[in-house]
Amino acid sequence: MNLRLQLFELEDQPWFPHTIRQGMLDFLRFMITKLNAYEAALPLLQELLERTQQQHITDLCSGAGGGIAAIQQQLSERMGSTIGITLSDLYPNITAYQYLHHKSGGSIAYIPEPVNATAVPESVAGVRTIFSSFHHFPPATAKAILQDAADKRAAIGIFEGARKSWLEMLLLWLAFPFLILVVTPFIRPFKISRLFYTYIIPLIPLGIIWDGTVSLLRIYPPEQLQRMAEEVNVTDYTWRSGRAGAGVGKNVIYLIGYPKPI
Repeated sequence: MNLRLQLFELEDQPWFPHTIRQGMLDFLRFMITKLNAYEAALPLLQELLERTQQQHITDLCSGAGGGIAAIQQQLSERMGSTIGITLSDLYPNITAYQYLHHKSGGSIAYIPEPVNATAVPESVAGVRTIFSSFHHFPPATAKAILQDAADKRAAIGIFEGARKSWLEMLLLWLAFPFLILVVTPFIRPFKISRLFYTYIIPLIPLGIIWDGTVSLLRIYPPEQLQRMAEEVNVTDYTWRSGRAGAGVGKNVIYLIGYPKPI
């Protein structure tokens, strides 16, 4: 599936109810964590940290922080020291961030104010990452995110938890409606609203299936990511894209970029 269609996702719409959006993001966080979906990204993250001699990651467009807890723990184990992660978003999910902050013993922090990925404040340091969110942006905005990182000499890693295949689309349509109903009671932090909008008025499941379908169609394939990166106006900067991982729920499409040593 090499095509990309610029369709719309419900969670991107300003009018879309916040409670439903957060319920959808909470499900995504739960599934990414349980599947350890970004395991294949760990060597790439380690490379970015080592090349830039840093021990901190600032995650942009964090949503509900899906998979971040496992990434922080496993990356710290790989590198032999605690790697800190700061979550941020244009629409911060404070409840989820507080939960992850407490669960991680403070190793995962968050910025409570909105952070625009195309204009990250100078005060925000560390290797930048975007997990499962880059596809939300049309090409001009996506390129602006890369340009902002390059302008500020910040390393950046873009990771999408998919291979972008028709098999994934089929699994989404056939398996996810039942999966959502089964796992929802186990998602933490617990919310009555999540149960109501899953079992009584099933707006969360419908939103997940619609946005999941659109997400697969919107994901940039590696070749398009590489072309976009090479159009960024910057010197002495390295870009690399590709696919990593194998198995259901373990595939990652990535783009990494970092400044060359002076």
